[in-house]
Amino acid sequence: MAFFVLLCLVVAVKVYKKVSPNGKVTVYIGKRDFAQRGDACDPVEGVVVVDNDYLKGRKVFGQVITTFRYGREEDEVMGLHFYRQLYLAHDQIVPERNQVTQVSDLQQRLLRKLGTSAYSFSFNLPANAPMSVTLQPGPNDRGKPLGVEYELRVYVADDDQQKPHRRSTVNMAIRKVQYAPLTQSERQPTTVVCKGFTLSPGKVELEVVLDKEIYFHDDKINAHVSVSNYSKKNVRNIKVLVLQNTEVTLVHGHYSKVVASVDSSENCPILPGAAFSKVFHLLPLASENRDRRGIALDGLLKETDACLASSTLNHEDAIGIIISYVLRVQLYLGPMSGDLIADVPFKLAKAEPEEVYPKLQEKRIMDRSKLKKQLTREMSTNLVFEDFQWHRQISEDGE
Repeated sequence: MAFFVLLCLVVAVKVYKKVSPNGKVTVYIGKRDFAQRGDACDPVEGVVVVDNDYLKGRKVFGQVITTFRYGREEDEVMGLHFYRQLYLAHDQIVPERNQVTQVSDLQQRLLRKLGTSAYSFSFNLPANAPMSVTLQPGPNDRGKPLGVEYELRVYVADDDQQKPHRRSTVNMAIRKVQYAPLTQSERQPTTVVCKGFTLSPGKVELEVVLDKEIYFHDDKINAHVSVSNYSKKNVRNIKVLVLQNTEVTLVHGHYSKVVASVDSSENCPILPGAAFSKVFHLLPLASENRDRRGIALDGLLKETDACLASSTLNHEDAIGIIISYVLRVQLYLGPMSGDLIADVPFKLAKAEPEEVYPKLQEKRIMDRSKLKKQLTREMSTNLVFEDFQWHRQISEDGE
């Protein structure tokens, strides 16, 4: 009975799999998201399976390519292209020219399972490589979306200068993401602005305080807004916005989009000598901005869990698309007096999985350590292969 309970606790490890059109080359990778942590990035590693009889002296090469598309595909005429491609990594996989000295646990399991026709590979991405960002197209837009995309390419060729043939090439879309720092500042972003009037004494003072500097996706933004009216004007309306600022470095383009907003007329008009204070709650979500052209998203449009693009944490020497966020509070004082605007910058970022679910991760580690003591390595982990499509799964026992 105890043996049966242990088998029920077997850990399933998902592996993504894609086969070339001719069925001769198969690539396996353990994940599609590769994270930037400080100055280091997760290596793009996996296993390729190819029959030596099919190669007949040819070689297998691997590449990591990033494509930066900054213009619409439909506007490309007379050989003019609105994209740039960077080959961030390129190496020969079969026969092994550079022996992979450090092989991950997942690669070791795949090599044992797939046999002598399997070869491991690993590519390191530069720290200043841009993050994956997709600019959401409009309902009537056609062609490839604007943004930064990554692709892992494995192909068969006689040498590294030969153009890959489509039938013996495997292309897998991957993403480069950035997680929030593990140690976060306790500083609360604050701004105070005032507005005076030429023909009227006094001023209107606006103070905005956020509860923290870095927010995770799906976190509510709590903005404490305080208004003090020392003038003879009336504050007629309060609007709170979350602005997503997008900068396209290659063409020096810059624009802003509202991704969340709240209009409030509570206690308005705020009369001369009066004060008002309230905490506004905003939740910027990609699901609330669907079909809005130009909204920056994290990664691929094919994913159902796509979220708003994360903030670019390091702007120095950043290339590609730079994302930043600002909370804006706007007081409407009337047609003659204009508006009083206060901007407070903040960061929107992904959370490390271990940071989001620390108790669950700790429990999994304990379960795995117990399993290693009572079961063999082959029994304690079950590989689940998923075709590199978005909804189809195949268990290794059902292949």
